[in-house]
Amino acid sequence: MRSAAILPSRNEPTTIAAVTTAVDAALGGARTVIVHADSSDTPDTATRFAATATRATKMPLTGLTRGKGSQILTAARHPAMATAEVLLIADTDTQTPEPEVYRALLNRVRAGAALAIADYPRHWDEANLTNHLARPLIAAATGIDVPQPLAGDLALSRRALAAVLRAAETLPPGLTACVDGYGIDAYLLLTAVTCGPVTSVRFNRPKRHAGSFSHLPAIYHQAVPVLLHLTAAWKPEPGPANPAPVRYRVADREIEPARLQTMLTMLDSLGPSPGGYPGYCWPLPAADAWYTVNSGVSAADAADRLWPHYLRRVTDWLTSGPRATTRQRAERLTVAHTRLHTAVRTSPGAP
Repeated sequence: MRSAAILPSRNEPTTIAAVTTAVDAALGGARTVIVHADSSDTPDTATRFAATATRATKMPLTGLTRGKGSQILTAARHPAMATAEVLLIADTDTQTPEPEVYRALLNRVRAGAALAIADYPRHWDEANLTNHLARPLIAAATGIDVPQPLAGDLALSRRALAAVLRAAETLPPGLTACVDGYGIDAYLLLTAVTCGPVTSVRFNRPKRHAGSFSHLPAIYHQAVPVLLHLTAAWKPEPGPANPAPVRYRVADREIEPARLQTMLTMLDSLGPSPGGYPGYCWPLPAADAWYTVNSGVSAADAADRLWPHYLRRVTDWLTSGPRATTRQRAERLTVAHTRLHTAVRTSPGAP
């Protein structure tokens, strides 16, 4: 079964070679191809990719329009992908890439999955969009619980890739811009899930990679409209539903007080807290956003209305986090997950 890989990158000269080497080892043969989809500000990343020895054929695409999704989709449309039966997509900011991770994802798709996605434990101060919104919303709307739905390391079947490329041609204009950016991860998952089984591959160590907290506004406003738009297409059965028990893995670590304060100051600068929030508990605003999209409001507008509530949730999480135990953090996420599941399936106006 012929395999291929796409490595989207922007200004990652210190990690691209190691990621390329690990991906090449996972692909495991000469009849494979690695497409480097680069939008860097300097040639350093592309130069290091070109200098990395591989058994796979290397295909450099440089000078691409900036945007993770745009880069991935451009590479996916390249003729080099035409004969690939399995496609691996790997983050290029990974500091300790492991061939075993990529190989496991490829093998799950070879065994019949439409998509296989990595499930890494995340440090408690990370994965704020995943833990507070993306995972519980996808589970509530679709009934499929993916622990790390926005993970950048995943593999797709040929059929799922074809569906991804077809659907991209018919997206509403506003959503196309989101998918061209950080919305690509949610888009890949929620499109592939219509083609066959989606599976998570569990790993026991957190992935070491560049921090994304400083990009939170861009990630939110590109990913959340995609999440709301595509999950709204699902019609969960109304009425009481008892979801299967879920577990959140929240890896512990200490954060310097100064760093934590910087994060909180940034959140405070991003917008005012919503009025009356204490009596309007998270994740009910997320359920309301999902319902408004179902009623005809644009996903972008619903995401904008949800934004201050989400900021407050992350602020509360980071403020209370240092005083909580690992178990308490995980339990708090589980409670919110279950509450959103109930709200989506039982609130007035359920589809």
